[in-house]
Amino acid sequence: MNYNRAAILAKRGGRSYERTDHGTGMGRIVVQTRITNLFDEDKFIQCPMLVDTGAGALILPMAWKERLGSFKRSESVELQLANREVLEGEACWPVEIKIDGFRPVANEVVFVDMGTDEQEEYEPLLGYVVLEQAQAAVDMLGHRLVPVKYIDMK
Repeated sequence: MNYNRAAILAKRGGRSYERTDHGTGMGRIVVQTRITNLFDEDKFIQCPMLVDTGAGALILPMAWKERLGSFKRSESVELQLANREVLEGEACWPVEIKIDGFRPVANEVVFVDMGTDEQEEYEPLLGYVVLEQAQAAVDMLGHRLVPVKYIDMK
């Protein structure tokens, strides 16, 4: 199953994150992002990431985990696909996440076994939690991220 064609629902600690992609490719926003292991700053991944406001977490392929080295903290998480199939993932932290043009934030990364797209490439996801932390909002008409002046306290 190619996860890019299905909704992903990740459940962790009472929170849920949902991702949907109808396979159209329309409205896709891809941003250059750097993920750095905060306890080993020589270990980082820089890659384009699909902005997915339906996903909560930053999701990377399990095949890339070694590139970030070892983590101080990690735990098993469950991810549920739209067809209700449950997959295992691993949440690891702390990492610094730097989206080009926005302030860096500290958070976790969730690694999952994922399929590749038609070009045999992985499609990592950048979810709404990281976007909010970085003060980035989605401009749906311009298909880009724009800065948010204030952190929401409402």
